[in-house]
Amino acid sequence: MNDVVLSLAAAQALVAGALERCRTAPDTAALVARLLVAAEADGLKGHGLTRAPSYAAQARCGKIDGFARPVLERVTPALLRVDAACGFAYPALELATDALAAATAEMGVAAVAIRRSHHCGVAGHHVEKLAERGLVALLFANTPAAMAPWGGRTAVFGTNPIAFACPLPDAPPIVVDLSLSKVARGGILAAKQRGEAIPQGWALDRDGAPTTDPAAALAGTMLPIGDAKGTALALMVELLAAGLTGARYAADASSFLDDKGGPPETGQLLVAFDPRLVGGADAPAHFARLAGQITAQDGARLPGFRRIALRRKAAAEGLRVPGQLVSEIEALG
Repeated sequence: MNDVVLSLAAAQALVAGALERCRTAPDTAALVARLLVAAEADGLKGHGLTRAPSYAAQARCGKIDGFARPVLERVTPALLRVDAACGFAYPALELATDALAAATAEMGVAAVAIRRSHHCGVAGHHVEKLAERGLVALLFANTPAAMAPWGGRTAVFGTNPIAFACPLPDAPPIVVDLSLSKVARGGILAAKQRGEAIPQGWALDRDGAPTTDPAAALAGTMLPIGDAKGTALALMVELLAAGLTGARYAADASSFLDDKGGPPETGQLLVAFDPRLVGGADAPAHFARLAGQITAQDGARLPGFRRIALRRKAAAEGLRVPGQLVSEIEALG
């Protein structure tokens, strides 16, 4: 089946309608659709429209509570907690980032711990939102088990994304967004849906052998970035995003990719700094000096800037989406 070109608005309506038909509140469906389409527009297809069928299936069976309302608790002026209530992560993250921005403006530094959550999508989008308000932000998220400890064969860590954003004067923020596996697991899911092989070196099958079969990779384990260093970082994120927040560890969480089992109940930790309160009024200009040393070099670019170009192109020209995926989303309900 040929590709279909959809405007951003049409893509959002497509996904939101499918989620509403699958037991999701209209405002939540609209928010989830907007962020899936934003991922697609940024070229991050593993977190984009390919997620809609599995999200819908999980909402339909109650693994995700599509009517959940996250609850905010202020522990101290600088420490917040959010219970995502086993719903989609996006409403909890929206509530958390808004409250975190206000607390950081008052305290200079603040943190919010999110528990009973789900897939956070593009981690960079949440810290980018804070950087657009002039804050430096970090996000740590744990995900269901997909990576074994170095030297082991049983997955106990997720791919555990880390995201960082830093504001720049008169320019989009710097955004660093990486998963601690060599590739995000959503990229393997997308390859499986397209019927394509994955490159050698991304994953192992359930027997610990290298594989290019995405189905075998999803049933096996992901390979970490930086070998042993990657699993050490995954341990750090697991402790910050689940150990510190009271969320489920990766090995105890059900999959984000199917409708089997109960809610995953994973966690996220967000930390933000007001650079003007921490480093003084000159802090944004100080960030810009380092950014300039990078962009002054031919061929060098700042992290996150490629997304900006893709985002603008998608807004102007629409999204090219496989027709088979569009038909699958249209049939959900």
